[in-house]
Amino acid sequence: MTTYLSKSASKIMSLLVVGVLTAGCDSLQTEDVAPVSASQHAPDISWPQAEWEYSTLEAEGFDPDPVNLFIEDLVAEKYGRVDHFLLIRHGRIVAEKKIERDYAALAATLDQDDRLMPNFSNPIYNYDDANLHPYYQGTNLHSVQSVTKSITSAAFGIAIDEGFIEGTDAPVLPFFDEYTFDKSDPRKERLTIDDLLTMRTGIAWDDEGGFGSETDSTYALENSQTWIQFILDQAMYEQPGTVFQYNDGASVLLGKILRVATGQRVDAWAKEKLFGPIGIEAFHWKISPDGEADTEGGLYLSAQDMARIGYLFLRDGLWNGKRVISEDWVRRSVASNVASSSTGDNSSPFGYGYQWWVPEDGKGRALGFGGFGLGGQRIMVFPKYDVVVVFQGWDPVGEYWNASNAFMETILPASLTKPE
Repeated sequence: MTTYLSKSASKIMSLLVVGVLTAGCDSLQTEDVAPVSASQHAPDISWPQAEWEYSTLEAEGFDPDPVNLFIEDLVAEKYGRVDHFLLIRHGRIVAEKKIERDYAALAATLDQDDRLMPNFSNPIYNYDDANLHPYYQGTNLHSVQSVTKSITSAAFGIAIDEGFIEGTDAPVLPFFDEYTFDKSDPRKERLTIDDLLTMRTGIAWDDEGGFGSETDSTYALENSQTWIQFILDQAMYEQPGTVFQYNDGASVLLGKILRVATGQRVDAWAKEKLFGPIGIEAFHWKISPDGEADTEGGLYLSAQDMARIGYLFLRDGLWNGKRVISEDWVRRSVASNVASSSTGDNSSPFGYGYQWWVPEDGKGRALGFGGFGLGGQRIMVFPKYDVVVVFQGWDPVGEYWNASNAFMETILPASLTKPE
């Protein structure tokens, strides 16, 4: 029997409960963990130029033994199929391990239970195609999957900062006047940008059967030739702004709104306003059949460039003295706009911001924030410790949350000799 895995991060988060609650909460310091401005740190921090500065674990306040043992475990696949691990403190790379894996050979040996359903309509969404996943056509550009949502949110915030979009209370439907769809349900008229950002759309989005099942909405979306129309045609099941349900379609609508408001497709806008200012030169972004950048999961970046996004948010939207994103947007993005008790089946300790996850200690106190994606993609930021961590991997039907879970619950509290 074929096994399917839901792409919904709301399901993923509920599986993270045990490790975070049992180990992370007592070991990690949880007070006062709002994002930290560069000005709040000692002046001895580094800003990456074309390359990141390297340092040692000891010099940046780590006991190297736990970190090095963790890396050995990553190579041995103790935590799943991780292919890149990156640890940064004070703006310097202190540990990095890229693990070479032959994904083409691996794909050829997968049995049916280890595969995701193929996409016959749009082949770029065949996740077992080793020329496209996880690396793009032999480059070091790695699929970041739903971390795309967090990065899109950053680009969206810049559009609000610059006045192209009036704010998060703005209604959604005026941006879609060119589309014809059923507007008889008054709840759809009440949908706001804030509802899209926080995944409280009230739009029905089925993932109960797992990604690739006959009823899964995301699988149907990725097989559709008209993504925007597909999403707008979905029925409402609840009042917007009231119930959290992870919805890939919400992120697609955000991308379209940004394009309507700015006149630029998301990939072009991000290149000019976000990637360029922080030194990201190489990326690939899937384009949906209706000509939009895929903002639910289509971005590819190197691990070091994923870290640039995390570092920008760690520094409250500043980059080496220049403002890229407003501090207000960063703080709103990584706050628990949706309480952790609302985001998972088992009251999982992850709140949700503006397309960013906010791990909590079980008492509503944030441990940090992160962007999480299918297959093991992670940007994790721990402002209390001035730390950014990146994981890349490719295990779409496996337990790909294990590595980041282990890092948060074990490695940070065990290895930091100078907590800040």
